[in-house]
Amino acid sequence: MATSSASKLSILEKSGYAMGDAAANLVWRGALAYLAVFYTDTLGITAAAAAALLLLVRVSDGITDIIMGMIADRTQTKYGKFRPWILWSAPVLGLFMVLAFTAPNISPEMKLLWAYFTYIGLTLAYTVNNVPYSALMGVMTSSHEERSVLSGYRFAGAFLGGALVMAGTPYLVEYFGQGDEAKGYQQTMYVFAVLLVALCVITFATTKERIVPTANSGSFKKEFKDLLFNLPFIIVPLLSISLFFFSLTQGSDATYKLNPWYMGVFCAVVLAATGYLIRKLINRPDTDTTPSQRDLIDLLTNKPWLMILGLGFLTMLFNGIKYVVIAYYFKHYLHQPTLTGMYFLALLITSIFAAFVCGYFTRLVGKKTLFIASLIISGVLTGCISFLHSENVTGLFVLGCAAEFFAAFMPVLTFSMLGDAADYSEWKHGRRATGLFYSAGSFIQKTGGGFAGALVLLVLGGYGYVGTDPSTIAQATDGMVMLMSWIPAVFAFVAVFLLIVYPLNSQRMSEIETDLEARRAQSV
Repeated sequence: MATSSASKLSILEKSGYAMGDAAANLVWRGALAYLAVFYTDTLGITAAAAAALLLLVRVSDGITDIIMGMIADRTQTKYGKFRPWILWSAPVLGLFMVLAFTAPNISPEMKLLWAYFTYIGLTLAYTVNNVPYSALMGVMTSSHEERSVLSGYRFAGAFLGGALVMAGTPYLVEYFGQGDEAKGYQQTMYVFAVLLVALCVITFATTKERIVPTANSGSFKKEFKDLLFNLPFIIVPLLSISLFFFSLTQGSDATYKLNPWYMGVFCAVVLAATGYLIRKLINRPDTDTTPSQRDLIDLLTNKPWLMILGLGFLTMLFNGIKYVVIAYYFKHYLHQPTLTGMYFLALLITSIFAAFVCGYFTRLVGKKTLFIASLIISGVLTGCISFLHSENVTGLFVLGCAAEFFAAFMPVLTFSMLGDAADYSEWKHGRRATGLFYSAGSFIQKTGGGFAGALVLLVLGGYGYVGTDPSTIAQATDGMVMLMSWIPAVFAFVAVFLLIVYPLNSQRMSEIETDLEARRAQSV
C-alpha cells in the first residue's frame, strides 16, 4: 500500500529526529564500549564486581522503562506527550555521563559505591530521555512504511553518535589525559555532554506529534498508585533472574556466595508463580481491572510484542557482547589499543549506511525476511572471526564490517516492529499505549546490554582476568577470541527460530493500517 502524502515526513524532520538518538548513543555506545574496561582497568574494581554491577543495575532499571512509558503516555503539555521529556532530561543525562567516567581517589569499597551511584543515575536519566524519544516515532506518522524509513534515519543518527564517542574516545582520552587515563576520561565526557544537550534541543525543535492516542481514563495520581501496586508482577521475576545470574558472576573472593543451583531453583519457582498470577489477571473481565492493569494485560496478550521483546534481547546480546569485548580484544590480544577507535569507526560508518538503506530493503522483501537473512549472515561472518590470527588485522576489519552491515539492520527492524505491535494492539483492543509499547525498546537495550556486559566479564573472570594484574591477561585471550566470534553468534542463530513464527508480515500490516485509518477517519 502506498504511503499517503499526509503520512510522509520531511527530510528535515526525519534528520532532526535522528539527532535525538545521536545524543542518546553518546551515552549508550560510550558506556557499552568503554565502561567495563574503565571499571576494571582505570577505576580498579574487579571483573566479578563490575559484572554484578552491570547486570543488577541494567536489569532492575528495566523496570523504570515500563514506569516511564506509562508516565509519558499520561503526560499532557502544549508541546505534546513525548517531546518535552527529551528536552527536560538532557542536562541531567549529560551530568551523569561525566560522573560515570570519573575516578575519584577513594578506597576500593567507596569506588564500588561510587560506581553504583553514578551508573544508577546514568541509566535512570537515560530512561527518562530515551523512552519518550522512542515513543515519539509512534506518533509522528501513521504509516508503517514511513516508520521503517524513520527508524532507518534514527539509527543512522544513533550510529553517528556512536561513531563520535567510540572512535573519538581513545584519542581524546590520550589528548586530555597525557598518560593519566582518569583525567582523560573525565574531560572527554565533558565534551560529549555539551554535544548531547545541543542534539536534544535540535530534536525537540524539529519534530511534531501528529497521532493523538485515545485518552486514558482516571487521574494520573490514582493510576500511578495503581501502577506501583502492580509492580511486583515485574519486579519479583526480574529480581529472581538477577540474583541467579549474580550467583554466577561471583568471584572466589566473595564474602557471601550464593549457590547457583539453589538460586536457579528459586528463580524457576518465582517465574512459575508469577506466570500463574499473570494468567489470573489476564482472565479477569475489563470491569474488574484498572487502566494500568489493562495496559499491562494488553502487553502480555500481545504475541507480536512479546516476540519482538525476545528478538530484541537476543540481538542485543549478539551486538552487545561484541561491542563490550572489542576494547579488551584490541588492547590485550592484538596489542594495538589505538586501533580500537578506528575499528569502531569502521563499524559505525558501515552501520550508518546500513541504517539508511534498511527501510528501502524492507519495502522490497519485508521486515521478517530481511531480519532472518541478517541474523544468519551476520552470525556466520561473526563466527569466522575465530579463525583469524592476531596479525591479520585487515581480515578482522573486513569480516567485522561485513557482519556489522547486516547486524545494523537488527535494531532498526526491532524498533520499527514495536510500532507495528502498537498498531496491532490498537486494532485488537481499541487502546494504544504508545509510550508503554516503545518502553520495550529501552528495556531491551538495558537488560540485553546488562547481560552482555556481565557475560563478557563473567567469561574473562572465568579465565582469571584481573585488569590491574598483567600476569593474568595472557591466559584470558582465548576467552576474548570466543567473545568476539562464536559466543555472540549463538544468540543470532537462536533468534532466527523466534522470527520464523512471528505473525506480522507486510501484507498483514497493510490490512491493519488500512482498517485503523478507516476507524480514525470515522472518529474525527
